[in-house]
Amino acid sequence: MFLINGQFNEILSIQDRGLHYGDGVFETIAIQDERPLCWDKHISRLNLGCRCLGFNCPAEELLQYEANQLCANTQRGVLKIILTRGQGGRGYKPPESRGMPTRILANYPWPDFPEANAIHGVKIKICNTRLGRNSQLAGIKHLNRLEQVLARSEWDTEDIAEGLMLDTEGNVIEGTMSNLFIAHGDKLLTPDLTYCGIAGIIRQSILALAPEFGMQIGVMPITQNELYAADEIFLCNSVIGIWPVRQLVDHYYEPGLWAARIRGQLIKQGVIAA
Repeated sequence: MFLINGQFNEILSIQDRGLHYGDGVFETIAIQDERPLCWDKHISRLNLGCRCLGFNCPAEELLQYEANQLCANTQRGVLKIILTRGQGGRGYKPPESRGMPTRILANYPWPDFPEANAIHGVKIKICNTRLGRNSQLAGIKHLNRLEQVLARSEWDTEDIAEGLMLDTEGNVIEGTMSNLFIAHGDKLLTPDLTYCGIAGIIRQSILALAPEFGMQIGVMPITQNELYAADEIFLCNSVIGIWPVRQLVDHYYEPGLWAARIRGQLIKQGVIAA
């Protein structure tokens, strides 16, 4: 089910800049019991993305109204909000008028990830495709996802659930669809996203929650060697919630206590779907 500029259809102008240039931003939001989870945080990041790209974000009340239309009667699903700069002529230069962007909202079925992923952990790999460094775009969910598309095309075996991506300097940044945490004792580390990567909503929630469990938080550059030396590794995003990692290349990990405790608390708080 799709809403484009408030209308139930799937018709988009061929002149839309999102199609031509990836000129826009998006959010992917878990739906549970007809409610989009972490709505305020997603809208805050959507506004940030629009400001970074230099176009107006629609009023939250309008987005909320349209989201409610799509979420009605959905017990579990995925809401995607896409905003593009709208229509424009040929050429990279944005239109001088900052009019209202194109709004695309869609309700997708909940993905059929194995439930065991969250309990017993997943196998992951290191991708060859690197993330380019650009501090102007770091953190936001812009529509240019070709690096992730290329990275995800590097494997097609069902036993690998995710691939980690490095930047051009060799730092570990994130998964193709997830953020990354590693634990050393009572220290919880996550990659610095100053130059690339998405500042995930669940990542943000974990950074706020972890000190309540007595964990020391570190946001810093992370190397592959630090991955292999970690006590536990886990991945997160708004749809998968938290997945512990049980295997990375030829390194094995026990699904850890921290991932389980944090996951349980986030479910209790209504941050991630049960």
